[in-house]
Amino acid sequence: MKRFVEGQDRGQLILLPECLDDYIGEENPVRVVDAFIDELDLAILGFAGVIPEATGRPSYHPVTLLKIYLYGYLNRVQSSRRLERETQRNIELMWLIGRLMPDFKTIADFRRDNGAAIRAVCSQFVALCRRLNLFTQAVVALDGSKFKAVNNRDKNYTAAKVKKRMEQVDASIARYLAALDRADREESDITEAKTGRIKDKIAGLRRQMQFLKGMERQVEEAPDQQVSLTDPDARSMATSGKGTGIVGYNVQAAVDAEHHLIVAHEVINQGHDRSQLVPMALKAQEATGCEQITALADRGYFSGDQVLSCEGTGVMPIVPKTLTSSGTKRGFFTRQDFLYDAEYDHYTCPVGAKLTKVHRRADHTEDFDRYRHLSACFTCPLRPQCTPTKLRLIKRWENENVLDNMQARLDRMPDAMGVRRQTVEHPFGTLKAWMGATHFLTRTLDKVRTEMSLHVLAYNLKRMITIFGVGPLTAAIRT
Repeated sequence: MKRFVEGQDRGQLILLPECLDDYIGEENPVRVVDAFIDELDLAILGFAGVIPEATGRPSYHPVTLLKIYLYGYLNRVQSSRRLERETQRNIELMWLIGRLMPDFKTIADFRRDNGAAIRAVCSQFVALCRRLNLFTQAVVALDGSKFKAVNNRDKNYTAAKVKKRMEQVDASIARYLAALDRADREESDITEAKTGRIKDKIAGLRRQMQFLKGMERQVEEAPDQQVSLTDPDARSMATSGKGTGIVGYNVQAAVDAEHHLIVAHEVINQGHDRSQLVPMALKAQEATGCEQITALADRGYFSGDQVLSCEGTGVMPIVPKTLTSSGTKRGFFTRQDFLYDAEYDHYTCPVGAKLTKVHRRADHTEDFDRYRHLSACFTCPLRPQCTPTKLRLIKRWENENVLDNMQARLDRMPDAMGVRRQTVEHPFGTLKAWMGATHFLTRTLDKVRTEMSLHVLAYNLKRMITIFGVGPLTAAIRT
């Protein structure tokens, strides 16, 4: 008696062939991919080749290639060559595109030539989420994360890197020259072969030095004093680990705090977030369709000018202030120890003295007011803990009230940073896990933005399937 489950005989003939649709269950996510793309107007979105040519070899419809890519990114298959193989063996993909099998070059060219249209499809899915009333809370969390580019760190050059490598080459040349001198003094039958190898090493190092000198000139002429050879748009960026960094891109994301959907994203090659508060908050506001939104961000986004630019736009930023004073390390009182009274426009120091505003000189163009007390500092017993100079001056930005209002919002929402962290950092971890160790596969900023849009679209699609389920979501797409 057999105790194993038996499979079908490969040579067994079937009188009535099974339908391909029988292999795809009603709750299979591929049905959502099919429904969503079929509802799009690809001509309006800007896809090339929607209208076929009258002559020549027939081409694949953009719907087919877009379905291949969305299915691939949803299932962590991003390479065009791997997607070509999947079209030949994957039953779900055969069902999705009607057993068509485009070659990898056709698949890759579609992504390359339709970048703007693919990014528009990602926006269309966010619009679908808005139509389903998923953005009623109007709270978004902003953050940026560094993603690796194709460019290796050894193929990225800055002034500091070039200088360090030139020093290393100089040291290696000196070491080989010393070894050459020692070899010349030795009397041995292997001296000639050893001398030849050392000379080859020295010649190679000198060629490398010439290359580095040329690279030094290129770095000096570059707008941001940085050159990447493999991906010219990739940049060296510091990471949270001390002394570490990657060559890649800074991916910005605005995530809805209620359903954790990525409502807006952008890819930049600047290693900091200080100038991204306004652009990302306004994109999130437009995507959600809310007139008033609350934008939560960490200290990396803090910039007085950016917070001021949010005034009157309907964006209420909540960003902790960056504490840059070195007074704490030196044992001095910090600016936070001086309390400001808006009604009387003065500061109160830790001993109770009132620091009043000093009139600006006519030739001063800076946008800071200065506050001081002319007599209290001279007799104050705590002056050694306050300032190394005769008087303690407090500077106040002329638009500081905007920052004070933001701090008041943060005080009324003490869990804001916790909400931000659990909202926006999880999608970044998920996306990096999907992308693998190499992260981006394409080169240059425009193509990387297209690739990131496909990842975000796949992430949002999976989130919506989790929220609604395949059947209800498919029905909602088709209504």
